[in-house]
Amino acid sequence: MPITDSFSSFETGLTGPICGGFDITPDDASDLLTMTRAIMVSGAGDLNVLLKDGDTLVVPGLTPGVIYPLRVVRVLSTGTTATGLKGLL
Repeated sequence: MPITDSFSSFETGLTGPICGGFDITPDDASDLLTMTRAIMVSGAGDLNVLLKDGDTLVVPGLTPGVIYPLRVVRVLSTGTTATGLKGLL
């Protein structure tokens, strides 16, 4: 039996619910395959990211389980201490 999606006729946007996700492995040289609309971590720490506008930013002291609305192109391994990174779409 197929699952019912009561919201299939609604347009996806940044204010809507998360509809997908992927694991992130920090890498100083490679962009993510898909830009995030948010990031969540399972292990506390700092996150060093390249944002959509090209700025690099260290986001300090992330808390596990919190959804951070960051449009990220790359997560750098240098300066990232948070673990269990999830890209949310």
